[in-house]
Amino acid sequence: MLSKPLCFVLMPFGQKVDPQLGRAIDFDAVYKDIIAPAIEQAEMEPIRADEEQVGGTIHKPMFERLLLCDFAVADLTGANANVFYELGIRHAIRPRSTVLVACQGTLRPFDVAPLRTYAYAVDANGKPASAAKDAEEIGKSLRTVIEDESADSPIFQLVEEDVRKGDIEIPGIRVAHAKTDIFRKHVAEAKEAKARIDEAVRGGQQAVRALARDEAFKDLHRVDAGIVINLFLAHRAVKDFEAMVALYPNMPNYLQQVVMVREQYALALNRIHRDAEAEAVISELIEKYGGTSENLGLLGRIHKDRWSATKKTNPFLAAGHLDAALDAYLKGFEADWRDTYPGVNALTMFEMLDEPDPRREDVLPVVRYAAERAARSAGADYWAYATLLEIAVLGRKPNDARKALSTALVKAQEAFAPETTANNLGMIREKRQAAGEETGWVAMIEAELMKRAEALKQGQPTAA
Repeated sequence: MLSKPLCFVLMPFGQKVDPQLGRAIDFDAVYKDIIAPAIEQAEMEPIRADEEQVGGTIHKPMFERLLLCDFAVADLTGANANVFYELGIRHAIRPRSTVLVACQGTLRPFDVAPLRTYAYAVDANGKPASAAKDAEEIGKSLRTVIEDESADSPIFQLVEEDVRKGDIEIPGIRVAHAKTDIFRKHVAEAKEAKARIDEAVRGGQQAVRALARDEAFKDLHRVDAGIVINLFLAHRAVKDFEAMVALYPNMPNYLQQVVMVREQYALALNRIHRDAEAEAVISELIEKYGGTSENLGLLGRIHKDRWSATKKTNPFLAAGHLDAALDAYLKGFEADWRDTYPGVNALTMFEMLDEPDPRREDVLPVVRYAAERAARSAGADYWAYATLLEIAVLGRKPNDARKALSTALVKAQEAFAPETTANNLGMIREKRQAAGEETGWVAMIEAELMKRAEALKQGQPTAA
């Protein structure tokens, strides 16, 4: 049982470009180096919101955290819609104990501009510039609100006197002690479960399957939503798509409807050759929410796999799937040019055509620019450098490819990532080989990627 007060953190995740500041902010680094240490210095237990990480709002867990956590820190940088929605709920149900922070230079909307907000500093890469100082100052603010009984919610500041006199009643503010104790117990259990899932992923498919059979996961309707998502994605991390598909119908219905969950379910269906069902799921998402780089990219992958399966046995059918894959990938990249996944796959599909397509020359520099920008951003991951690698191969630039390969190998953390890149490069190599082109340097890159994948499978994350 946790004994420290709980502090809920409302903030964006990952690296996001703040239009006001004109650069990306590494919010994960801000949390790790500033906010979490500040909370711990105030002798509180940090809980970070996980709704955005799972790709959709999970209302019940979020409301529990907003209502039941003793304290909260809200990062207003970038005017993130989710953060402001959650802050509004917090201010409506909690008179005090919410601390506001933002990156230096943030212009706050009118309604929150008068509220005291601590400004932390970041460097040119969007990472904390004075982490120790900022953590100490935010920690002081949290310790102050422990002792200060005055309202920091603008709603309660306006009606505080009327509330004290009893002229206005705010229902539901007093929460039963038993409810808080249960919430604390769930927080402790969720942390323990996440650690067990992470350990199982390192053990591979059988370890994750064994964990999924554990009594703790027998009834997913009683398991914290974030843990259900983690278990679902753990099967993906070890490429156990059968288990993902089997787990999906056992999830609570509201989780099944989360966009990201449905997208990952479609991905898993496609991987186990249930492509018609996968296409139906993606088509429904596109119809309901419109085309995005994610769902159109998945649709492109479905047609790409169909093309690959039929190109040797039915070239006319394969040509149709190739066109459909190319169309979906192009639309996905046009939906968000910052997402290089559909863009680089469109370029690969261009390579598979029998006749050159003039659109390739328009798309290539845009994908390259987006990939270069992603690689320069704070916290650039494997896929940024894998995209640069694939673009270099497509552009027949061996030296650039080898340079991108070196960084990609270091960044790879899950075996499926270098395997995916190697498979894409293999298609390009085979096409060029058939045309009589020398491709030994591409084969060497494929071999290095597969060697890295094998090392990761053997539990050697730092071995190449």
